[in-house]
Amino acid sequence: MAKSKAKILVVDDNSGIRAALKLLLPMHFAQVELIPSPKELISRISDFRPDVILLDMNFHTDINTGNEGLYWLSEIKKRSPETEVVLFTAYADIQLAVEGMKRGAFDFIVKPWDNEKLLQTLASAYDSHSKETGDVPVPPSALPMFWGKGHAMTSIRKTVDKIARTDATVLITGENGTGKDVLAGEVHRLSERALRPMVCVDAGALTETLFESELFGHVKGAFTDAHADHVGKFEQADGGTLFLDEIGNIPLHLQAKLLRALQNRTITRVGDTKAIPIDIRLICATNKDLEKMVREGTFREDLYYRINTMHLHLPALRERTDEIAPLAEMFISKYSEKYRRQVCGLTPEAASLLKGHSWSGNIRELQNCIEKAVILSEGSVLTEADIELQQGSNPSSGPAMSGNETLEEAEEKAIRAAMARFGGNLSMVAKSLEISRPTLYAKLKKYNI
Repeated sequence: MAKSKAKILVVDDNSGIRAALKLLLPMHFAQVELIPSPKELISRISDFRPDVILLDMNFHTDINTGNEGLYWLSEIKKRSPETEVVLFTAYADIQLAVEGMKRGAFDFIVKPWDNEKLLQTLASAYDSHSKETGDVPVPPSALPMFWGKGHAMTSIRKTVDKIARTDATVLITGENGTGKDVLAGEVHRLSERALRPMVCVDAGALTETLFESELFGHVKGAFTDAHADHVGKFEQADGGTLFLDEIGNIPLHLQAKLLRALQNRTITRVGDTKAIPIDIRLICATNKDLEKMVREGTFREDLYYRINTMHLHLPALRERTDEIAPLAEMFISKYSEKYRRQVCGLTPEAASLLKGHSWSGNIRELQNCIEKAVILSEGSVLTEADIELQQGSNPSSGPAMSGNETLEEAEEKAIRAAMARFGGNLSMVAKSLEISRPTLYAKLKKYNI
């Protein structure tokens, strides 16, 4: 992500969280201030004039209005309605965070957070603020795309070169961890819209009650406690690219609303009657078999054809083993710089060990493996002893599948096994499956676990 000119204010009473964010955020945003108490909030808004506030939802204060985060959100919106607020919440408070979005919050981040998701959410909030105030946002740049030299990836690259400068809708499929979001970013980077925002939405984490408000926005007074207008993801992406990840998880009755917006190229905010024209390039991604879902009646055929103008399928990492070592080298360079370690490569034995692993979690699993190895390594190159290979399940491929087992059955089995293994500890389950907790929450609901 290119460094943004955004001014970010963090309000959190946890000193460890403030210390971590003090290291992370200044690398990506022009000005960052961190305060431990919301009692300082109003004066800092006046003095610092932040574009985006990252607001913890729970403090030890004398506020007795139910939840401190909701109270201070209301105070911010009263005094500075153009300031975007991203709520910082624990998993147990997700419902309160949803309520916060109804009251005007831009989005919420669940602790412990994923750095890339946090940075993207703050950047999107700043883009929204800039659109409201007339500022020109600094366009986000995609993460680096590693193509490799294999036949499959070379073929995908040639296709991307042909379609990137068009406005053709793109559907990207592949197992979890194969880099669908990175490929989407590459398509955007090479497009004519590269200087405009790319707005990313995890459709699998959207609750049904938030679906329309999140995608299409709402107006002040649209529902109880809607104290301010909220710009939806379609409007935020106007002129740029909208990336809908995990589109296969959208319930059937909500797919019609998405299809209508795509067909008409207009959206209507919740509580309003005015149709707003939108100019977006749509990219979707899923790890599901949408053709099978269409046959089973769980995914609309007309929506499938609407999003499937161009189809890119990313093969699993185990199908392109020649790229494992070069990818590992790339991650070694990245994390050596990040953690200030003097690690510069792999021994042949370590490279052979990596190449022989099944990588059920694909590139994401490899990346996590190398990050840990770089942190713990005591030498200048990674050896076999530094490589700790996980044998856990991944929801996209799950444990070894029987010949008749579907991906969804394997996914459900993997989640149930992880829930049993960690005694229902959702943080540990999400971490072991390498998915976010909101996504885990949606999948638990889906499989009635």
